Amino acid sequence: MRLKLFLLLSLSIFIHCFRPNKFESYFKKSMEGKEGAIVVLDLSSNEEYIYNLELATIRTTPCSTFKIWNTLIGLETNTIHSEFDSFYVWDGVQREYKDWNRDLNLEEAFRVSCVPAYQNLARKIGMTKMKSQLEKIQYGDLDLSSGVDEFWLPRPGKKSIQISPYEQAFLIKKFMNQDLKFSDSSRQVLEKIMLYKTSEKASLYGKTGSGKDPDGIAERNIGWYVGYISGQRGRYSFACLLRGANVSGKTARDLMEELFIESGYL
Repeated sequence: MRLKLFLLLSLSIFIHCFRPNKFESYFKKSMEGKEGAIVVLDLSSNEEYIYNLELATIRTTPCSTFKIWNTLIGLETNTIHSEFDSFYVWDGVQREYKDWNRDLNLEEAFRVSCVPAYQNLARKIGMTKMKSQLEKIQYGDLDLSSGVDEFWLPRPGKKSIQISPYEQAFLIKKFMNQDLKFSDSSRQVLEKIMLYKTSEKASLYGKTGSGKDPDGIAERNIGWYVGYISGQRGRYSFACLLRGANVSGKTARDLMEELFIESGYL
């Protein structure tokens, strides 16, 4: 599967090789001294802009970027209904992030990336519905073997579901182009909670994801930022994956925000 994906992407890039990569200089500047991949896809055409093609086609743990799809599946299965739903009732357990130690509605839980809240949602959805929905959209390698409430998280001794940066960006493109057949109401709720920043030029939507290597090797830690930008210069889906001891979802988000600002898109 990985070889097939790599060959398809190589062919796509060959087809478009005579068209200048308008993001290339910004990719290089943003990624200087960093290990990672960036994929930006034009929602209105077949134009693809990729930094580090090899890493962009390698599957890895999605971490909290999966909350995008967990939210949609929860909405589509009527497990949740709106961004204002009473979504998470704190169980009194003190966790490392202060924002997780209180009751949260859906929008709040998404913004603070509350893992226990979304684990509860996944349990309510159940394995049968979760598997069926992920098969419909063909999410990564579809491996849910580590359990319905943690298959998207890196855990020692367990394999998570795996997805590549290219696949992440491509799924967002299909979602935004309404090729995945989610309802308008579900799309509208997700759009509200994904909105990160608005300027005169565009609005930036996304979800971070951070993961520590299960074996404790800091250099294998990862940081994700996955989403889309919509504005005066068009609509683009994107995925950014960083690797290294000091990376996080916030690192990836800051990188993409700066890239879009400097390139004049945000």
